[in-house]
Amino acid sequence: MISSMYVSSQGHTSAHGLDRTSLTTCLREDWDTKGDVMKKVVINVGGMRHETYMSTLKSLPGTRLAKLMDHDPSGDIEFFFDRHPGVFSNVLNYYRTGKLHCPKDVCGPLFEEELAFWEVDKADVEPCCWITFCQHRDAEVALAAFGPSDSKEHHNEEFPESFDVEDHPANSQSCCKRWKAKIWALFDDPFSSKAAKVIAFVSLFFVLLSITAFCLETHESFHTLEQCTELVNNGNHTEEVTYYEIVTEPTLTVVEGVCVVWFIFEFLVRFTCCSNILVFVKNILNIIDFVAILPFFLDVGLGGNALGFLRVLNFVRILRIFKLMRHMVGVRVLVYTLKASVQEFCLLAVFFGIGMLIFSTLEFYAERVHSDPEDPTLSAHTNFKNIPIGFWWAVVTMTTLGYGDMYPETCSGMVIGALCALAGILTIAMPVPVIVNNFRLYYSLAMAQQKLPKKKKRQHLPLSGTLSQPSPSGEQVE
Repeated sequence: MISSMYVSSQGHTSAHGLDRTSLTTCLREDWDTKGDVMKKVVINVGGMRHETYMSTLKSLPGTRLAKLMDHDPSGDIEFFFDRHPGVFSNVLNYYRTGKLHCPKDVCGPLFEEELAFWEVDKADVEPCCWITFCQHRDAEVALAAFGPSDSKEHHNEEFPESFDVEDHPANSQSCCKRWKAKIWALFDDPFSSKAAKVIAFVSLFFVLLSITAFCLETHESFHTLEQCTELVNNGNHTEEVTYYEIVTEPTLTVVEGVCVVWFIFEFLVRFTCCSNILVFVKNILNIIDFVAILPFFLDVGLGGNALGFLRVLNFVRILRIFKLMRHMVGVRVLVYTLKASVQEFCLLAVFFGIGMLIFSTLEFYAERVHSDPEDPTLSAHTNFKNIPIGFWWAVVTMTTLGYGDMYPETCSGMVIGALCALAGILTIAMPVPVIVNNFRLYYSLAMAQQKLPKKKKRQHLPLSGTLSQPSPSGEQVE
């Protein structure tokens, strides 16, 4: 009945011909019939006042505001909460409409914290806002995997203690522990000081020099062919056997030795100064550092007569490129982007597998349609002898490489080849936006780590209470 009445612009008559006095009488009678359920409640959140009915707040039992209404306070009701006013607008709208939406201008953790305070279940977030609401969780997982958020304050789990003088005075730590922390930061955290940047530059130089020497060792210009002789016992007499051996330029061996000396020194310093040896040993980068040193000792210890499978271990020297992760932000961003995009790459592999199977099969039968009837194999005119051979053609076609070693020669085969190329473009384009978003996330975090100033620890005293107390005038304040 209330919704069907309204006051005219002059304020004298209503839509049903009632004057103001009659309208007021009807409203009072209606108020009496509704009882306390229609009482108005004023909620002041962060200085923003909201008015609603008590029945609206009781519509969601178990929430904070519904519990307050269960006390059935008398008189004018007003509560004050020192909380985020923007988020409360969405919470109050949830009471009114039964639909909980997530504001786009509020950080996800803040919105989740406010929902916990108002005792609203976060599972009630509408499906249209659920992806936006969950994005912060994915970001938190990614940031936790990437590393510390403050580049100037070292929080590595291999040496969790800070070495900052302001946070840890000289008399609170032993001298040995302070120096170990400083040396650790010098060799592990390039952003801790100018000297650490110099050490990082030196380490980067030796990594690049070692990789360059490793690649040049395979070039013919650095090989010399030497004639060697060996005495071989053949029954009752000894024969002198002559053979030729390829010898690498000694200069490259010297360069590799100098690089290995630096790597050993760096590894031992970091191993000595770490506070948690078990965590240090489990670190994948430290394992790579150790394994990359082994081939040099095998070659030197065995005098160049290492077994074939031991010489194959020389390829692990190329793994030193991952040492750049400590010193070059771009390499870290790339590696963590690949790790975060494993699901997308698996999805891409599934799409390629399905497309490869479908188009290679279609191409095989399309080429056989126009074969020579006198050819018993029906494949003498084409390179598509069987379906497995067509897998290679499907892969290079879907990736738009097109080596030209296999190509369709019939009209129907060309049509299928064109469809295969188009399908490949669409297949690659679908997961790429997700991978780009992961790269953008890690890149922005890496830039923030370099530019953010150092944060000082501050003590935040918790509030004594959140609910308001009634004032002598009847208005409730905190």
